[in-house]
Amino acid sequence: MDEELKEILREAFGDSSSDVDSDSSYERRERLQFGDPIDEIAKTQSIFGESCCWEPITGINGLWICRGFLSPDQQSSLLSALEKEGYFAEASHNQAMRFGDLPCWAIELSYNIRENVRFSGCVPEYSDSISVDENEKICPFPLDMLWREPLFNQLIVNIYQPGEGICAHIDLMRFEDGIAIISLESSCVMHFTRVECETCHIEEMNEGCASLSRIPVLLVPGSLVLMWGEARYLWKHQINRKPGFQQWEGQEIEQKRRTSVTLRRLCRTG
Repeated sequence: MDEELKEILREAFGDSSSDVDSDSSYERRERLQFGDPIDEIAKTQSIFGESCCWEPITGINGLWICRGFLSPDQQSSLLSALEKEGYFAEASHNQAMRFGDLPCWAIELSYNIRENVRFSGCVPEYSDSISVDENEKICPFPLDMLWREPLFNQLIVNIYQPGEGICAHIDLMRFEDGIAIISLESSCVMHFTRVECETCHIEEMNEGCASLSRIPVLLVPGSLVLMWGEARYLWKHQINRKPGFQQWEGQEIEQKRRTSVTLRRLCRTG
C-alpha cells in the first residue's frame, strides 16, 4: 500500500496500539479492501431505485434525504452484492473500504444517485438558469458536483451491531465536498450538531442557536443522505445507539444490525 493511503487510514482510524492483535489498523483494513467483482454489472443492472422524493432538512443547508431511495427488494439485492463480495466473511470484520476504481455495484449505485437527483424536478435543463444561492435551496446536490467524473471514487461499508454507532465527527478534509450515505437494515436517528455550538454553554445560547444546535434526522432502511456545503463542513454527525438515545416522536426505536455504505471522492493531490 502506498504511503498516502496509509496516512489516510492512520488519520481516519488512529494508530494500532489499542488493537487486540499485532497487526496495525491500516494493514488489517488493507486486507479488507474490496476485490474486483466478476460480471457484476449484469447482476446489478436495474436493482436500484427510480426517481423518488427528496426532502431538505430544515435548519441545515446542504443536507438532503431521500427515505425511499431503495425499496425492500433493492435493499436485499444490495446486501446480497455485499455478501457475495465476501467483505465480512469473518465475524470480526465489520468494516471494508475501496479507493480508486469502485466495484460495478457501487458504480451502478453512484449512477442511480445522479439520475435520481437529475430527475427529481430540482435540476434545471440548463445549469446557468439558476443562481448558486437558488441551487443551494432547491437542489439535493450542487450541479458542479453532480456532473463531476467520477462522482465518487472511495467507498466504505460498515456493519453496526445493536448498541454500536458512530461518534460525532466531520469527515476528513482529504475528501472533497459531497458525501452520500445509504442506510440499510435497522432504522436509526442521526444527530447533527453545529460545530460552533459545541463549546457554548446552554444558558449562553440565544433561543435560535439553542433550537438549531442539535437536529435529529430519522434514517429508515433504504434511506439516502446527501451532505455538502455547510452540512459537510460546519455540522458534525453522529449515531448514538446506546439504550435511551434512539427515540423518534417519543417512541424507542428497536435496534437491530445496521449496515451503511458511504460514497466519497478523494481530493486531488499534486
